[in-house]
Amino acid sequence: MSSKEWESEVNTRLAKIEEQLGKLAQTLAVSERFSQFEDNISRIESNLTLITDIDRYAKLRDLLVAQDFKQADLETASVLLEVAGHERDSLTPEDVKKFPCSVLRIIDRLWLTYSKERFGFSVQLQIYQSLGGTLDTVAAQDTKILTKFGDRVGWRQNNKWRRGEPEEWDFSLSAPAGSLPVAWWDSPYGAKMVNFFFGRLINCNL
Repeated sequence: MSSKEWESEVNTRLAKIEEQLGKLAQTLAVSERFSQFEDNISRIESNLTLITDIDRYAKLRDLLVAQDFKQADLETASVLLEVAGHERDSLTPEDVKKFPCSVLRIIDRLWLTYSKERFGFSVQLQIYQSLGGTLDTVAAQDTKILTKFGDRVGWRQNNKWRRGEPEEWDFSLSAPAGSLPVAWWDSPYGAKMVNFFFGRLINCNL
């Protein structure tokens, strides 16, 4: 092959490579735009959910705005049970494992916003994780970490889990961080339900 023929061959191959790179760039650009489109759709759907469910959370929001944490606590339990489609006594750990993350995030955001970030599911989860709580401890039904958590947030008194009427709880901003909401956690399954709920919070990335 002469030098001219070799040069022509090289130029031909370079042209093909440039053509392939151009097509690849177009593909990547389209893929990026599609990814952005999906993100936009996801945000729109999230906003639509908020708009659709505004009535569901309006009472909770109003109670939190008024700093009526006692009634807001009860309303939180009411909303969660309504979404789950169960009464408290019929709600099982399996139901909790499938609980909608979007609902948990909305409720958590409301509590965070109107409690100066002292109360909410994410605050409770942060405390649980700071004590060593993980999905592994959830699976193992580790009650030692739950006990430490209960002591930290004031859910335990005199080495026992506190039960009883809401009047016994502190529903002010001076209450221990992470102590509210609390009514939702009260279940016939006891600590097992708390464990599974923490597992759901972890999986929802709260």
